Amino acid sequence: MRFLPAVAVAMLAAWAASGGGAAEPLRDLVVYGATSGGIVAAIQAQSMGRTVVVVEPGSHLGGLTAGGLGATDIGNKAAIGGLSREFYRRVGRHYADSAAWTRERQEDYENRRRAPGELEMWTFEPHVAERVFRDWVADTGLDVVTGERLDLDGGVVKDGATIRSIRMESGRTFAGRMFIDATYEGDLMAEAGVAFHVGREANEVYDETLNGIQMARATKHQFTHDVDPYVVPGDPTSGLLPLISPDPVGCDGDGDARVQAYCFRMCTTDVPDNRADWPKPAGYDEKTYELLLRNFEAGDHRVPWNPVLMPNRKTDTNNNFAVSTDFLGANSDYPCGDHATRERIAAAHRDYQQGLMWTLANHPRVPEDVRAHFRRWGPARDEFTESSHWPHQLYVREARRMIADVVMTQHHCQQREVADDPVGLGAYNMDSHNVRRLVTADGKIRNEGDIQVGVSPYRISYRSIRPKRDECGNLLVPVCLSASHIAYGSIRMEPVFMVLGQSAATAACLALEAGVAVQDVPYDRLRERLLADGQVLDWKGPTRKAAGTSR
Repeated sequence: MRFLPAVAVAMLAAWAASGGGAAEPLRDLVVYGATSGGIVAAIQAQSMGRTVVVVEPGSHLGGLTAGGLGATDIGNKAAIGGLSREFYRRVGRHYADSAAWTRERQEDYENRRRAPGELEMWTFEPHVAERVFRDWVADTGLDVVTGERLDLDGGVVKDGATIRSIRMESGRTFAGRMFIDATYEGDLMAEAGVAFHVGREANEVYDETLNGIQMARATKHQFTHDVDPYVVPGDPTSGLLPLISPDPVGCDGDGDARVQAYCFRMCTTDVPDNRADWPKPAGYDEKTYELLLRNFEAGDHRVPWNPVLMPNRKTDTNNNFAVSTDFLGANSDYPCGDHATRERIAAAHRDYQQGLMWTLANHPRVPEDVRAHFRRWGPARDEFTESSHWPHQLYVREARRMIADVVMTQHHCQQREVADDPVGLGAYNMDSHNVRRLVTADGKIRNEGDIQVGVSPYRISYRSIRPKRDECGNLLVPVCLSASHIAYGSIRMEPVFMVLGQSAATAACLALEAGVAVQDVPYDRLRERLLADGQVLDWKGPTRKAAGTSR
């Protein structure tokens, strides 16, 4: 397909400005979503001389990178280049200043993720990450519009396979020649009529072994003691406890619509004058945590969280063990839900996790040593100050995933298939968190879905971040890209989203330069520019299993 000549472009701009919303100039590129990948995409396009706007539904920049996930999971740092690495260098420059260390001495901070003399910093406080993004935006003069959510009822205006504009719930309309969907949910992609998948494909779909229902392999974050699952112990007629699914187990490898569990990545501290109390949510019901309490009473006294130390005696805290911060089975309506549905689900996750933490710190049925541990920690007062020290970003580990000409699969991750058009490298484990908690035929409670399989750095195909030609010719999707459930579990890392965001923006600019659809960008030309900008497209280091634990 060819794009509009100058006269038609001018007419389109006038038409878009009169479309019922606030007048906006026609941009070369409209980026929907100020996630880390979205910000980097926009910075790249602007550096290539293009007019750009970033439209963000919320009020914060950087997505999960600035929303609590400071323990960057990579697999291999050498696989990260370009503007993604520049972000971590900017973080490194911040922490190189002794004034940044307000709660501990820099030399006392234990950081296994940073080698001596390394310029980059891979662990950081949430407010530092957002400040880096905001300073970067200010340095480049990037146009960022916040608080504008896509209208999910006809908010994408297309002419054939070309998006002309997107309309927000407010009526504000943004016209563009190219578009990037950098959201975790893929709303722009879906509203544009691009094919997508939600859930776990059956193994047979792509001839995989790690997809679909996974009981036999799900050995991490698992129950280690027998716990009675019924409201009245020993009485199945009394019903199951909260947090346990009544669904049948199913067969390993069969597909379903479930996605791996979400949580909030809490930033906590053990510094008394910066530590807030664990909030007890309104409507707290201790029956929600009966399974947790029975698990302790059965003998599992493990401390059920994974706090990784960040600078200044803070943490990035993740799920761990049998009953923890992952709210299993509570997100099935999120990927395709409307804005109100997602707000309700996010609030339910917040209430569950806040109630969990309050219970762990205060309930008399929690072992005293565990209670003492959680009383020593609490939310950091100087983080997330606009939301009572609670993260503003729900950890959406997966939602929609595009179905494009190339679907990244387990075979790419394990290099039985090798993309000939790489736009970045994946390097982290094939990592799926559990998706549900159920009762087996022999009456045992089990968590289902967790998979952790290491990889060596592998190529991610350009064709996996662009739609099929007949669906859309001026859209790129670097976050909800085309991948099977298990391959996405490896690709879905914040540094990789930044890598793919930069590559997507470069492809969009080259398509504009040549006046062609994104499907017709010459790969040789794209590769040349990506390499010139410092992207890493081929792995030349040793082949080894990707390091890291479950995110």
